[in-house]
Amino acid sequence: MLLAIIKATRPHQWVKNLFVLAPLVFAEQALDLGHVWRAALALAVFSALSGCVYILNDLIDVEQDRQHPTKRMRPIASGALPVNVARTALAVILVGSIGVSFVAFPTTFAAVGLAYFALNVAYSFALKHVPFVDVACIATGFLLRIIGGAAAVSVPITLWILATTFLLALTLALGKRKHEILQAGEKKREQRKVLARYDLVHVTWAMTGLATATALCYAAYTAFGSPLGRLFHPRDLAWTIPFVVFGLVRFVQLTNRSEDGRSPTDLMLRDWPFLVNVGLWSLVVVIVIYVR
Repeated sequence: MLLAIIKATRPHQWVKNLFVLAPLVFAEQALDLGHVWRAALALAVFSALSGCVYILNDLIDVEQDRQHPTKRMRPIASGALPVNVARTALAVILVGSIGVSFVAFPTTFAAVGLAYFALNVAYSFALKHVPFVDVACIATGFLLRIIGGAAAVSVPITLWILATTFLLALTLALGKRKHEILQAGEKKREQRKVLARYDLVHVTWAMTGLATATALCYAAYTAFGSPLGRLFHPRDLAWTIPFVVFGLVRFVQLTNRSEDGRSPTDLMLRDWPFLVNVGLWSLVVVIVIYVR
């Protein structure tokens, strides 16, 4: 049963919470063990909160998930995790993560965590049925991860980083919707009601436009951004722009693969060109910020 609960929190999706660590890295604090410990704990809290959100979504969408080629294998939809047990697990994990937030971090971090969960509750019950509002909610969740990460280690964050993160998250969310539309075919309403209100052409154009805007905003950050630390300046990251462009182009390509039902996130984690590109970007960022 414990394994089913863990699986219901979708650990493979926790990679999204790595955004919590961005303020630590870009503020030149990743070599401070005290800050690293707090950032790691903040990452664990957001992973727990996102796990709660996934359990909540699966409880609400259990009947729709049973009509989906891959989602029907999820613990709650498949019956491996009984509904009552899932509800209890949700309550325990939520109370525990919020409790840790108030005890171990400034009130600001706890408030951001609560805002993140409240936003996702609103998303799960209502906002996910409104086209484009649903993807804005997903993108706002990434912003809250960044803000929470900054609050956890008490470092500033620039508007450029927030803007780039928001645009990137919008691109990723629209890519997921595009993939779902392609995969669902004529069963869009049965699998996710909001898909019937999306037009594939509009989604494709919006996603392409946002991917372009993301690359431009990142480039603008390297050109006009202000330093957060003492030594590193954003202009030094100009060398990483090609990696960002390649990653965005590769993501757009992956959204066209609908044959096996896997989401773009799952495909990214298995796509070696994408993973190598992310690794190279990360390496260059570390060298630029921390190697003198």
